[in-house]
Amino acid sequence: MIEAELKAHVHDPQDVIKSLDRYGAGHAETYHDTYYDDATGSLAARDAELRVRSVSSPTDQRFVLTYKGAVIDPSSGSKPEHETRVTDPDAVHGLLLGLGYRPVISYEKRCRNYEFEARERHLLATLAYLPELDATYLELETLLHEGEDVKAALADVREVLLDLGIKEDDLTTERYTQAVAARRTGQRDGAPVG
Repeated sequence: MIEAELKAHVHDPQDVIKSLDRYGAGHAETYHDTYYDDATGSLAARDAELRVRSVSSPTDQRFVLTYKGAVIDPSSGSKPEHETRVTDPDAVHGLLLGLGYRPVISYEKRCRNYEFEARERHLLATLAYLPELDATYLELETLLHEGEDVKAALADVREVLLDLGIKEDDLTTERYTQAVAARRTGQRDGAPVG
């Protein structure tokens, strides 16, 4: 699958929530993401990501293993994505360690997710607050099969973002992993990061 996604800085989360509520009720979840790489950083070197995510809500907890390949659309950061639910995250951690992968960064996102149809596409909107960055973002994505037109999908995603009040200059391609790592090493200069 290809994750055709745009991400934006959100300056007024309550206003965005009101806009998203037009599409239906959202639900709150907390993500705990742990990214893995080997000792040489070979995944990062080829722009790939390996992640274990814990998703917690008031009524449920689930775990997801995700592999993302290299960016296929630099203007959006969209990537091929393969993921599956896992029932035993400790076993997955042990498997990854046994294969030579180590955790390289972990962080928390507090999310409000909305699934809806717009522009003849199934969309997932995630309003994400990262406590460590004290910043809120809106991620809007649609999943495509290999060979589908990524540019056309991103144009539709962009139109829905505009309908939600997101401006073009609020879009960002910086990854949360980069922003969190920069914050931890004191390299964040106060400029918005994604």
